[in-house]
Amino acid sequence: MSDSLQRTPLYDLNLKLGAKMVPFAGFEMPIQFPAGLMAEHLHTREKAGLFDVSHMGQIRIAAKSGDVKDAAAALETLVPADYVGLAAGRQRYGLLTNDEGGILDDLMVANMGHDLLVVVNAGCKVQDADRIEKALSDRCVVTRQFDRGLMALQGPAAEAALAPLCPAVKDMRFMDVIETELAGVKVTVSRSGYTGEDGFEIGCAGADSEKVARAILAQPDVLPIGLGARDSLRLEAGLCLYGNDIDVMTTPAEASLGWAIQKARREGGSRAGGYPGAEVVLKQARDGVSRKRVGLLAEGRAPVRAGAKLFADAEGQKEIGVVTSGAFGPSVKAPVAMGYVASDHAALDTPVFAELRGKYVPLHVRAMPFVAPGFKR
Repeated sequence: MSDSLQRTPLYDLNLKLGAKMVPFAGFEMPIQFPAGLMAEHLHTREKAGLFDVSHMGQIRIAAKSGDVKDAAAALETLVPADYVGLAAGRQRYGLLTNDEGGILDDLMVANMGHDLLVVVNAGCKVQDADRIEKALSDRCVVTRQFDRGLMALQGPAAEAALAPLCPAVKDMRFMDVIETELAGVKVTVSRSGYTGEDGFEIGCAGADSEKVARAILAQPDVLPIGLGARDSLRLEAGLCLYGNDIDVMTTPAEASLGWAIQKARREGGSRAGGYPGAEVVLKQARDGVSRKRVGLLAEGRAPVRAGAKLFADAEGQKEIGVVTSGAFGPSVKAPVAMGYVASDHAALDTPVFAELRGKYVPLHVRAMPFVAPGFKR
């Protein structure tokens, strides 16, 4: 592999565990472990899997005034989400928008009581941090914590695996976040993840990452899981992968992510607008869009992959969209996909056809997620 690729704090442990490493977002990352993608996917759905997600970027935003609400108000000038109303110890999904209403990145923001903890995607983290610093530096201190470790423990057995090491997690519900200790290490734990299952994301100092990971992996029912299964799990859960399903050319309404904009930031809300592209975003929420992200379920067993063109007819005469993510869904036991179609073809059960090796394969628009979520509310 290229010497220019970065390594996470768990790189050595991943190798010891037999990971097959691949380049991803500028890092050497484990695509799978000896169990293999299918077994890793199903194990996470049935028990618990531990993912190395340390390539993602962690950023702290502290208001110079000392009041976390001032930091939240500052961040709202970049993100159309309600962070001023976010209680301490809670986190919320959001979208970083550009002047055209396009999505620069999707992110998680936690109110830690004294400051905000923001987790951004690996491939966007430097430009995200640059953008946040430039916009907020007059009011806030923005600290990059790109050297920290981050791991995700996902699956129905996640709480049972983590509780012996960190009893406080038993009292957490979906989207709670705490600062605590695990195996004698100071950690930040959120009850969240990107698989559709119950689970936790655990952040710690890079130097402590292997100790924390080993302690978790020593628990019953926990296996290391690679990026391959992470992708099929998030696809079954109907969750977007930045750069595939959402990007700078996609708006929140087109991406069916209007739910990520809370009432206070919508038209008529107490803090409507005030972020890049607000005019476009609010207009589309009001008037609708010409294309929408939808779930797609294929007939047969052949997966329809990203980039496949979508048509309204079996002859491929009327092109109506494109697949952005597609794979065989091990839990669904069928090929699953998501993509964009013309809005007049976005209704549930609408038949569409994907171009696959010169043939036109039938699919139907389906509701996402494809698997029922296992979150602890």
